[in-house]
Amino acid sequence: MIKRVSIITSYYPPETGAASNRIYHLAEGLKDQEIDVSIITPMPNYPHGKIFKGYRGKFKIRTNENGITINRLWVFASNSKNKLLRLWAMLSYSLSLSWFFIFNKLPEVVIIQSPPLLVSFTCLFLLKSKKRTVVLNVSDLWPLAGLELRAFKRGFAYSLLERIEAYNYKTADFIMGQSDEILSHIRVIQEKPAFLYRNYPDLELVTSSPIQDSERIKLVYAGLLGIAQGILKLCQEIDYSGIELHIYGQGAEKSEIETFISNNPELPIYYHGEIRRSELIKIIGTYDLALIPLLNRIYGSVPSKIFELGLLGLPVLYFGGGEGEKIVAEHGLGWTAEAGNYEVLNRVLRGITKADLSMEKRHEIRATAKEQFNFKSQLERLMERLNDLV
Repeated sequence: MIKRVSIITSYYPPETGAASNRIYHLAEGLKDQEIDVSIITPMPNYPHGKIFKGYRGKFKIRTNENGITINRLWVFASNSKNKLLRLWAMLSYSLSLSWFFIFNKLPEVVIIQSPPLLVSFTCLFLLKSKKRTVVLNVSDLWPLAGLELRAFKRGFAYSLLERIEAYNYKTADFIMGQSDEILSHIRVIQEKPAFLYRNYPDLELVTSSPIQDSERIKLVYAGLLGIAQGILKLCQEIDYSGIELHIYGQGAEKSEIETFISNNPELPIYYHGEIRRSELIKIIGTYDLALIPLLNRIYGSVPSKIFELGLLGLPVLYFGGGEGEKIVAEHGLGWTAEAGNYEVLNRVLRGITKADLSMEKRHEIRATAKEQFNFKSQLERLMERLNDLV
């Protein structure tokens, strides 16, 4: 039986976002199984690209938070669009990890979050050992996702990243993948013991009703304001004839979104900034419909918002294609529109009425999600597989 687990991740609370939340829930779930859990992570800096107050000027901080040991390591923080600065940010964390491994003994099971690809490569290269089980938790397919987002072009650098990706799959003892597409992609490269580990949240169900103070549908987006989500383009293309758009979050497009709203005061767009997740969960249920967009369909990507919003009972309009679209349609969680096609998106929006967004619909969604997206039962199945390996 597994007694101790270390999780190596580039994101962890107090950072916000899906990556941070999923590792937090995994760590808490393992702890609840009476496993001694430790986290190895950089000083918090995401998504601002600056070390948070209280953590600056430190090389290493070790704390115990709710029974979990957190090791925070030095990193050069940056969210610059300059590729060299972004590369140095990843390499700096890899250097800190290398130093940490020299002076600290890791347990029999180590879970490594990927991406970032170079960070996971460093960990797998240095921790390759028959004395421990190394698990690779793959949440997105890099470098393929970077190619689809047009962050990369095919060439020498891309080929090098593909070789690193293949090395990671070959070296890991066990692979967790957040989608069937991810696991299918990995099997083509390397046959490995694998487990479909969806990013189900472990949260208290909150019952809330929409605020009925307008005939307009209150459409909400809450999440990263990054290039992949395409919220700025959404603001520019969406048909506001029957809706008002509310935005929560932080990210690279924040300033441009604020400028667009300021330059178009006649449009019913409201940017509420970034708020704590605990508060957001209470507030989001007061809206009629949640939007989950991706600027382009990304192979392997399944936004974790699908599962969280389902458990909250909030109908969704999914605008990202791929496996996420199939999940929304299969489980009756709301509506879908072809990724990148704003004409179709607006047609779907115009076809949704207030009557379609009733409390009865919310109860149906919540009941389905509670049955299908069960964090605890999934974690128990995962532990059965891992215990067989150790």
